[in-house]
Amino acid sequence: MSTVPEPATDTVTAPAPQPTRETLHYALRNPKLLIGFTVVLLLLVVGIIGPPLLDNADPNEYVGPQAAPPDGTYWMGTTTFGQDVYAQFVHGLRATFLVGVVGGAIAAVIAMLVGFLAGYRGGVVDEILNMVTNVVLVLPALAVLLIINAYLGVRSVAVQGLFIGLTSWPWAARAIRAQTFSLRTREFVDLARLSGCSTWRIVFREIAPNMSSYLFMMFILLFGGSILIASSLDFIGLGPTEGVSLGLMLQSAQQWSALQLGMWWWFVPPGAGITAIVGALYVANVGLDEVFNPKLREA
Repeated sequence: MSTVPEPATDTVTAPAPQPTRETLHYALRNPKLLIGFTVVLLLLVVGIIGPPLLDNADPNEYVGPQAAPPDGTYWMGTTTFGQDVYAQFVHGLRATFLVGVVGGAIAAVIAMLVGFLAGYRGGVVDEILNMVTNVVLVLPALAVLLIINAYLGVRSVAVQGLFIGLTSWPWAARAIRAQTFSLRTREFVDLARLSGCSTWRIVFREIAPNMSSYLFMMFILLFGGSILIASSLDFIGLGPTEGVSLGLMLQSAQQWSALQLGMWWWFVPPGAGITAIVGALYVANVGLDEVFNPKLREA
């Protein structure tokens, strides 16, 4: 990810206002951004409004013939046990987005708190927080998540997102720390410091607004990363013990030999769903980078 250009200042009292009209102009004309967000929005809408429209509230209910291919009644066919793949898919979309939001939000909050404080205060505070960040960074996050999930008696999507968020923030904290270092010596920050403003007031009133685009792009990466980690845990059988997700659908399809039996409709939709969500998020992130960074804008 390229660095978001530092906003210029016309006076020593405040940073120049963000060029929102210019940014919106380029955003509405960036194909990567529009395509990425459109795909994510469509899948999100399906995940939100799809489950309430289903006749069966339980996606794991045995409702039809076994191993039936897609038809007019069962749009995505049925599993070996007669479960509706479409019902599992729309419920799985909702769970996948939920774990991405929970994991990405928790990781983003921790990263901002650690990165802003370390970058602004410096000195001993920076050394301590940097040491903590490095310790968490070198821990094998997936191995830790495997151990935690294996010993949890009941696992939910929210709990899964919580543990993913607690282990995936270090790289973002280091990036925010570096950006804060470059902004803390600006004139408007010095003026706020001389005015007696507290540390967090300076951070959230003066520094954070000038990093808003960078923070938004960081959250998108954390969001997509949380979905990938959750899908990996689901696929190896350490996903939520109740409900359904796209990763759990893949795990079930692999466990019951859907590929060998030629039941493509069982494993293609969840695999395509995960790929579409994560791929669209990263494409949108590239588009945002082009919008916020004038050097990357296409003519």
